[in-house]
Amino acid sequence: MNRLLSFLILLMLPAAALAFCDNGNLHVERRSYSGAKAGIYRLLLTDKQGTAYSLKHPARFLSRKSIERRRRQGLQVDSTDLPVSRQYLRQICRKGVTLVGTSKWNNSVLIQCGDSSLLATLSRLPFVKDCCQVWQAPDSVEQYRRHTRLQNRFMAWDSVPSSRYAAAERQMEVLAGKELHDMGYVGQGMTIAVLDGGFENADCIPAFAKTRLAGSHDFVYPPSRSIFSETDHGTKVYSVMASNAPHVFVGTAPGATYWLLRCEDQQSEQPVEEDYWAMAAEFADSVGADLINSSLGYTEFDRHLGDHQYHQMDGHSTFISHTASMLARKGIILVNSAGNNGMGPWKKLSFPADAEDILTVGAVTSTLDNAPFSSVGPTQDGRVKPDLMAIGSPTHLLSGRGTLIEDMGTSFATPIICGLMACLWQALPSFTAVELMDLIRQTGSNCQHPDNIFGYGLPDFKKAYRIGRERESGTKGTR
Repeated sequence: MNRLLSFLILLMLPAAALAFCDNGNLHVERRSYSGAKAGIYRLLLTDKQGTAYSLKHPARFLSRKSIERRRRQGLQVDSTDLPVSRQYLRQICRKGVTLVGTSKWNNSVLIQCGDSSLLATLSRLPFVKDCCQVWQAPDSVEQYRRHTRLQNRFMAWDSVPSSRYAAAERQMEVLAGKELHDMGYVGQGMTIAVLDGGFENADCIPAFAKTRLAGSHDFVYPPSRSIFSETDHGTKVYSVMASNAPHVFVGTAPGATYWLLRCEDQQSEQPVEEDYWAMAAEFADSVGADLINSSLGYTEFDRHLGDHQYHQMDGHSTFISHTASMLARKGIILVNSAGNNGMGPWKKLSFPADAEDILTVGAVTSTLDNAPFSSVGPTQDGRVKPDLMAIGSPTHLLSGRGTLIEDMGTSFATPIICGLMACLWQALPSFTAVELMDLIRQTGSNCQHPDNIFGYGLPDFKKAYRIGRERESGTKGTR
């Protein structure tokens, strides 16, 4: 995630607006890196021979909910779902390296190695197709001075007795999301995985007390002592969907079940974070997530190790986008932020916002004009991006202190859409992931002439529900 561009957004804001950008981790210092100087490498394997698993018995490596999600959408478990061969992993580890993780969809292995001469030996293994470095030990790392103190109750002036949604009212009503809630569709029965860099205090903020939290996991190496003491960026994202504090702040899917997954390393920006992202996405699939909210994106890395180029923006050329483009084929809807590059030299989407069959979300202002920082499309192969827009300049949300604030970025527009997509899917359970994404694009305010700035525009969830119901009735009538 490009922290420099996020900081530039803050610099461009008027002084009055800065008061609302309550980032508990804004004060950043650097310190010498004290960890191992060993690098991390990605090995791509040729096949999965010797795996202990079989496609005939998917329950051994996928949850019941994951299998049911595929069955409901007419999708088959395939060879990409099989775990990486344990036989190959044993042979790799015998060479004296440390196993960091694996990606079954990419058939890849992450290893830590302090002796670069071992890489030549690993490359000669008959089942190793390619090897590249994805992490270098830095000289120094960013260290946040966390001064966040949890606030156990809202201020009296935060309450709006006349409105259940209060601060969230505007960002809900412009998408006709309240109508779904009024009909009882609040995301119940749907599971959302939130991929981010940390979820400070998300385990104890009172507004989440009624939220169904299925669990959490850390994919960053080495893992944090607690994802709930890391950055509050994920907490802010989570709050837009999961918060349930009537008359103060109610999120877009307060009835959904959540997994909080850390895959962004806040200390540096390196390609290995794309591997962590892939591991988190696969985990989300395996535990049965229906949707993934990812407010992360990558373009440029420290020391320019593996920087991405415009010509790669085709949904498949980068490791992370290739992975993201597989999600719909697993029956999962990925809702990903477009990025905040609009006012910088890059300007275009960050990766994996270019992926196929996902919903890429840009940001608009409260007056529904395009936010100038919101990244633009199209993709290199000509697909319209972003897909949809939501209020992100600014978005009302909760900070890691549990306070009601405003913050800016496509990161926060994204969960508005993701939460409402969960509600819509609850209402239209017969739709596949691809069908539901196509449906919501068709309701966009700009759907008659989608472009590379506004995409299909602001979606209308009430209209999507009505059209979806009509289609379901028509389908039943032909049977």
